[in-house]
Amino acid sequence: METDSALKNIKSAMTKAVEHTNSEFSSLHTGKASTSMVENLIADVYGSSMRIKEIAAITTPDVRTIQIQPWDKSSVPCIEKAILTANIGLTPISQSTLIRCTVPEMSGERRKELVKVANTMAEAGRVAIRAIRRDALESFKKLQKAGTVTEDEMKRLDKEVQKLTDNAIDEIAKLLASKEKDLMQV
Repeated sequence: METDSALKNIKSAMTKAVEHTNSEFSSLHTGKASTSMVENLIADVYGSSMRIKEIAAITTPDVRTIQIQPWDKSSVPCIEKAILTANIGLTPISQSTLIRCTVPEMSGERRKELVKVANTMAEAGRVAIRAIRRDALESFKKLQKAGTVTEDEMKRLDKEVQKLTDNAIDEIAKLLASKEKDLMQV
């Protein structure tokens, strides 16, 4: 049936919105070193712009250190510059062919700021999910006006879409609670 495939598409779109929100959360660092903090930064090397993960091996040897080992030592200054200009609170320290970044301890005030940012990201995710719901219901109403969907089926579809919406928003709430706990943990 046409409406069943539409419901699958709606579920898929909502899942993508939740995944996007979760990936946004991963960009918030919690005082713990993570390769995701630097891997997508753009460095100008070899006359073009490249992500750091494309030109170096990135590891976290301990909880507070990010280690970057470029495959070509001539790109060390470019990577250092990329980290400094990204203004992410890391100061690169070069040791010939190796760059180390120590993640600073976060203050309580900074943690609260990051919780606010996480809440903003979560709200953006919820807004995206509600927009998907709105668009889906509008398309179903058009089908009902065209006579392809009965009134009873419309009620069923409305409940199904609402159930998908509630599940997606609950998932974002769980992710947000987990991120807040992570951010506030000293």
